Amino acid sequence: MKIGILTLPLHTNYGGILQAYALQTVLERMGHEVIVLNRDRSIYSPKHKQILSYIIYLIKKYCLGRKVSPFKSAKRKNIEREEREQYTSVFINKYIHTYKIRDLVKDVPKNLEAFVVGSDQIWRHKYFTGLFKSRIENAYLKFCEGENVKRVAYAASFGTEEWEYTEAETKECARLLALFDAVSVREESGVVLCAEQLARNDAKHVLDPTMLLSKDDYIKIVENTETPKSSGNLMCYVLDDNANIRELINKIALEKNLTPFNANSKVNDKKLPNKERIQPPVERWLRGFMDAEFVVTDSFHACVFSILFHKPFVVIGNKKRGCSRFESLLKMFGLENRLIEDASQFDISMLNPISDDAYRKLDEYKMNSMEFLNKALAE
Repeated sequence: MKIGILTLPLHTNYGGILQAYALQTVLERMGHEVIVLNRDRSIYSPKHKQILSYIIYLIKKYCLGRKVSPFKSAKRKNIEREEREQYTSVFINKYIHTYKIRDLVKDVPKNLEAFVVGSDQIWRHKYFTGLFKSRIENAYLKFCEGENVKRVAYAASFGTEEWEYTEAETKECARLLALFDAVSVREESGVVLCAEQLARNDAKHVLDPTMLLSKDDYIKIVENTETPKSSGNLMCYVLDDNANIRELINKIALEKNLTPFNANSKVNDKKLPNKERIQPPVERWLRGFMDAEFVVTDSFHACVFSILFHKPFVVIGNKKRGCSRFESLLKMFGLENRLIEDASQFDISMLNPISDDAYRKLDEYKMNSMEFLNKALAE
């Protein structure tokens, strides 16, 4: 079957890249032909619009006296974006069969027999409409309405337990979700939202697609490169750095006599020079889990890979990004005690290895998740 995966755009987010790779790989191992729909993020701006933007910039800076960022042309923005993504794009181009689109309605190929929506926060309103520049209804396949295709949601995530759609959007998305052949979500709260908001009472709770592959699958990726050993053994993958998290890292480093190392750049910090925002290779991120004795993070997917690589970890919840994702994942494996809100809640018991019970549960969840996919895509 020819399948198109609809997920969030791929760029510098390791978890976003690897969940797309994992879902593609699993579907291909099932015998399907797969492409990942990926938004063309290049900036195209007519000359007259750029001139107008520059005039507005001059007015704000010199006439109104406002503090504004230096003006950058569309060409300069594209060059800088490509520089930041130079390593992650290598992985994407090598391992993921992307099909670039600018418009979901016009550009999606017509020869697809099925669409799989997921994973990641594909149903998070502000992410889909912000990153795809499209109405949220298209996250529910409105762009292919009326076509004779199979529709499946795999581990789709709302990212939060709060409902973010308008009344009109809710009604339309419920109508579109009713057309799906099978629905599954990544969080337990997603099952509730599907039932209460979208009138879909049969949504299943499944694993993030990255957990459908084995640790060895990811180690092979690293071994196919000359990725050097990490510079320490306390892996720090922090998206929103602050003094509280740095305090926690120092506390753990001293307690366990570990050497911290950063697994990412500050790619989203627009105040930094572009060269300091270049995201390291995906393989280096994966190598971090191989070398780590402990992981400190505020990332959902870093929790996932800590579990996959059998590494003890602690995660600092980020309410702005959504905590229900962490709570749902950790509850599945009986690891709720590894989620804290600040350094003061850290307990020495969190340094202990993860129990074997968690890994036995992983095997069971993997079997159930694969059963869902096989049934959903049965011809």
